[in-house]
Amino acid sequence: MREYMPYGEEAPFIKAGPFKLRLPFIHYRFEIADYIQGLLMCAVCLGAIPLLQDALGMSFEVALAVVVLNGFLYTWHTFLGDPVVPGWITPAIPLLTAYCLTFPEGHARMQALVAFEITLGVFSIILGLTGVAGKIIGLIPPAIKSGIILGAGISAITMIFQEGGKFGVMPYTTTLCLVVAFYLLFSNGFKRLSTKNKFWEVVANLGILPAVLIAVIVAPLVGESPWPHIQWGFSNPNFAELWTEWVPWGAVGWPSVTMFIKAIPTVIAIYIVLFGDVVQSKALVRDADVTRDDELIDYNPNRAHLIFGLRNTLMGVIGPDITMCGPLWAAMQVVVCERYKKGTKSMQSLFGGAASFRFGTFTGYWMLPIVTLVQPILTVAMSLTMIVQGFVSVRIGVQQAQSFKDLGIAGVIAGVLLTSGSAAGLGVGILCCLLSYGTDFFKGDTTFGHLWSPEVEAMTDEENTLDEEEKKAPAKAV
Repeated sequence: MREYMPYGEEAPFIKAGPFKLRLPFIHYRFEIADYIQGLLMCAVCLGAIPLLQDALGMSFEVALAVVVLNGFLYTWHTFLGDPVVPGWITPAIPLLTAYCLTFPEGHARMQALVAFEITLGVFSIILGLTGVAGKIIGLIPPAIKSGIILGAGISAITMIFQEGGKFGVMPYTTTLCLVVAFYLLFSNGFKRLSTKNKFWEVVANLGILPAVLIAVIVAPLVGESPWPHIQWGFSNPNFAELWTEWVPWGAVGWPSVTMFIKAIPTVIAIYIVLFGDVVQSKALVRDADVTRDDELIDYNPNRAHLIFGLRNTLMGVIGPDITMCGPLWAAMQVVVCERYKKGTKSMQSLFGGAASFRFGTFTGYWMLPIVTLVQPILTVAMSLTMIVQGFVSVRIGVQQAQSFKDLGIAGVIAGVLLTSGSAAGLGVGILCCLLSYGTDFFKGDTTFGHLWSPEVEAMTDEENTLDEEEKKAPAKAV
């Protein structure tokens, strides 16, 4: 295996405007371990299928086609120069679902989704092109940021546990798998165990996959699903029906200007949630970068905005998706970064690890044995994803507040958002901040002092310094 880059420089690339094109085997080493893990973790991505079926009325095969298209676009990030494992905008899924459900099922609901996704995509592209992606979030009052992220987290949990929600479909399996997932992800005891034992370290690196695999066995044993009927061959996503019955250039028709305008408040609310993922992306990449001096990693938030903006815009046209196209799958980015930190023998380049993982998930969508293995428990996979993301979002949302007054306003925003939608929550948040802070609307509570420890304050301040000057270091274009 030849060396792909000089010591201490960026992985080679082909310069293409704001993008840095990189191809496997040419610009970075293909990582077999991450590819195999991606094959298995595609089970989580397939969890989007029941959501598309429930909210939009798609068949399994049409929903699978949407997942496959989204999976192909996941590979764009590393190809265009973004060193991340991309994913859904998970905590915002309930917000978009609630918005779409305000429209009648059928063409009207699909047009609302198309209008939203294209608007979000174009908005992100504009921010990326103008270079203000790292500044705009600083203009939003802390209480409003806190309320929207908090509301998104609570919405994610409510979506699973409400009457008629997914928890009631497979309660025993979901409960057991939640216990396993929370222990593996959040237990201090397990964290200590995984640092002392190689086997548990491997388990810790798998995220929620062990819980998903447990569901495959437990659900049939307790009578909540049939045993998987493993089939061999390739899956059969129905692109023909998708591109005739479910797209704006087909039977659905293009949304009206009014629908695009109606989508704007929801776009703003979800962008606030999305931006939290951009902040996490930068922090995780930087943490990996400082542990190794053999590779310089360039993470550019403006470039990231361009990529997921293009993805959302394109999906709004060819495969409207209620999970949306986000900048980060945080759990798997952590797993890839941890392997990267172990040195070049473990992973030659961070681009290789992230790209190989997403090549693995994309391959998995087409493999019928994998799809049929997890098909009976996709509801559990979705429940695990939403509840874990809800936990993280509530924690992050609370940290955005600067004072107890901010927390009070955030609670009101979250409640209104949960019951009346994003537009009402945003409007109430603006009114509360105006009444509470007046001319200090953008600063928030300037009289209270520090609510959090210096460590939390520094972490929150990341948002206002996101687009720091790019590293001035030699880079090799080929």
